[in-house]
Amino acid sequence: MSIEVNGKTIETTESGYLTDHTAWDEDVAKALAEGEGIELTDKHWDVVKYLRDEYINNNQNQPMERQLLKDLGKVWGSKPSSKDLYKLFPLAPTKQGTKIAGLPEVHRKGGY
Repeated sequence: MSIEVNGKTIETTESGYLTDHTAWDEDVAKALAEGEGIELTDKHWDVVKYLRDEYINNNQNQPMERQLLKDLGKVWGSKPSSKDLYKLFPLAPTKQGTKIAGLPEVHRKGGY
């Protein structure tokens, strides 16, 4: 499968995750978010950038929800609740957020 962004073909898995995280840019994120029915806000971008940073700069770490909440609390000045993150990414922040961030699919159960 693939998506078209700015005249480029970006390969994806059957689930819609990028096959190569280096093909990602903000326009790709916007296209992936649109496919998920999400309009990206600053808080969405904070989550996406955090997930990319963890994956790229922390040994391909894909944090679980508890760590995501803790670390975003430092960015936002107060710890968000799980409900806050599910308002941003209704199909699971660590899974749907990871997809929009252009990272490999998370295959673990749960999120906390």
